[in-house]
Amino acid sequence: MASKAPYFDRYPTIAFERDDDGVLVMRLHSDGGPVDYAPQHHEDWVGAFSDVGRDPDNRVVIITGTGDAFINRMSMEAWGANPMRSPGDWEYIHREGKRLMRNLIDIEAPMIGAINGPATIHAELAVLSDLTVASSTATFADLPHFPNHTVPGDGAHIVWTELLGSNRGRYFLITGQILSAEEAQSLGVINEIVPPDQVLPRARELAQLFIGKPPLIGRYTRAATTMKWKRLFDEALAYGLALEGLGSLESIALSQRQNG
Repeated sequence: MASKAPYFDRYPTIAFERDDDGVLVMRLHSDGGPVDYAPQHHEDWVGAFSDVGRDPDNRVVIITGTGDAFINRMSMEAWGANPMRSPGDWEYIHREGKRLMRNLIDIEAPMIGAINGPATIHAELAVLSDLTVASSTATFADLPHFPNHTVPGDGAHIVWTELLGSNRGRYFLITGQILSAEEAQSLGVINEIVPPDQVLPRARELAQLFIGKPPLIGRYTRAATTMKWKRLFDEALAYGLALEGLGSLESIALSQRQNG
């Protein structure tokens, strides 16, 4: 019988399922449907990644979305409920943002990204995995930041310039470029493309690559191959989040001046 950890019921925007082999599926959602990205998701990811990383019963972790999208909708109503007027109002984003990315990369179990559709918001949650399989319907972009008058500082500035290269990454972030699954694969962002109904089954197949090895082989392989990401986040994540907050305050101040 597959085991159930106490944290499985702790986060309202994440559904957890673990099989007898220790393969944990983290399915991101909003009320059981596709993610409508809101502050609750940001908060949940911080704690969930920490809990998952501390649980030795997780042999492999698969992260995926719900329905036909990974994350491509943003709840402006939810984000607007707590308007930012001062640096203090940004602090919870700054605090959570630092821990979110580091907790994700600190998960010791091997990770597989199962990108079930468009990933135009926080796509880095999946593409930072050790292996990444995507639906043929998937697209990749960073739309909430620069195209929306915001500095891409909450890890996007690190992840995309590293995955795509400095010049390509900056073009991607600044122009709001949308990559098809085929383009993402050719650029090395994802590893495999499958039909939509095969994303999770293929991710489970790939998980067996790790299940077939002694547990420490998988864990230590992930540790050895994520050292660079940890260094990059330590160097630039907090600074990027600070710049994002300052830029957001400037955008708000400018809007207020223009509106009288």
